[in-house]
Amino acid sequence: MRRSELDRLLGTMLDSQREVSDLNFTVDRPPQVESLGELYPVATQPAIDRLTPFQTEMVALSLIGPNRRLLTDLLATGSCDLSYTLAGRARFRVNVFSQRGNYSVVLRRLNTKIPTLAELNLPHTFHEVAREKTGLILVTGATGTGKSTTLAALLDAINETKAIHVITLEDPVEFAHHHKRATFNQREMGNDFDTFASGLRAALRQAPKVILVGEMRDRETVEIGLTAAETGHLVLSTLHTIDSGQTINRILGLFEPEEQKQVRLRLADTLRWVITQRLAPQVGGGRLALLEIMGSNLRTRDAIVHGEEEGRTFYEIIEASYPFGWRTFDQACLEAYERGAIAEDTALAYCSRRGPTQRGIDNIKKKRGESTTSITNLMLRADDHRPAAPPPPTPAPSLRLR
Repeated sequence: MRRSELDRLLGTMLDSQREVSDLNFTVDRPPQVESLGELYPVATQPAIDRLTPFQTEMVALSLIGPNRRLLTDLLATGSCDLSYTLAGRARFRVNVFSQRGNYSVVLRRLNTKIPTLAELNLPHTFHEVAREKTGLILVTGATGTGKSTTLAALLDAINETKAIHVITLEDPVEFAHHHKRATFNQREMGNDFDTFASGLRAALRQAPKVILVGEMRDRETVEIGLTAAETGHLVLSTLHTIDSGQTINRILGLFEPEEQKQVRLRLADTLRWVITQRLAPQVGGGRLALLEIMGSNLRTRDAIVHGEEEGRTFYEIIEASYPFGWRTFDQACLEAYERGAIAEDTALAYCSRRGPTQRGIDNIKKKRGESTTSITNLMLRADDHRPAAPPPPTPAPSLRLR
């Protein structure tokens, strides 16, 4: 497949739906795009009802081009990552992988414009996050929840306010940061370094003040990241975890049991913020980022060092620190529901604990004068109006002879 043919196909797919986020090529399915969380088939000329193994392989090889390293990765590990630019239209993060003897391709569309904290409507706490000078900041969540976008906005806030050196280690580079007050050096895995661990180790000799690590995938990367945070750097990275407690446990799980006590102490000293994201469907269309935000204080450091226990869980610590800008997913869901951004069933689906969230929703409904139950028209039965039976007579006191 010639590049011009590939670009024409990608352009057709981008135009097929609004807000296209992903392009999907899978054998026995037509070309598909993901829009607002759902896959849609794309009508092409000539029509492609079902992609053949040959067609998906041609798409994959056209994207990879002459890069031998990517071909080696694909054959050795079964997948490879790369970036692709559709001139004048979009940039993509691409993953080619094998499944059941065939090749599939997924292209994630990257935003070319770097959003600001205000444009993303992030809480004011994020300005405090951007003012950190040292330590470790983690943005976590499932794939596709906007972690890279949040980190890009944080780096842009740093770029606007600090004249410092920033190094990013990415796979691939997603947002191209222009030099404002800060000086940016953005390195792409595969082209500029081979692993996150080696890139991070090299970054310590490149005099940065801020280091972005695309993902902390293994023990070595975490260990070097902790060292960088301990030696006066601000390290930002991501993890695929669903809340703050799981984030701490995931990091500890990368180390042997006899090492975990020391790692807990190091993590307690260096961890500044854990921000976890979930994308929920928004009333009126689109998706809304729900955020759990945990900072660092005496209670969080104590829970990291000694572990969670009843009365000292990360959930309870975050919940109690709500006046300081922290929030649990339950509190974020209730905020969004109260302002009409998400529906009740969405709030219950994306919260962490349904019981407290349902009670919070009922309280909001009471303030609005809405019903909190679907049970109506309750009536007493006719036989329920019978007069109550008289109480039994009080027995006379017994007389005793002295």
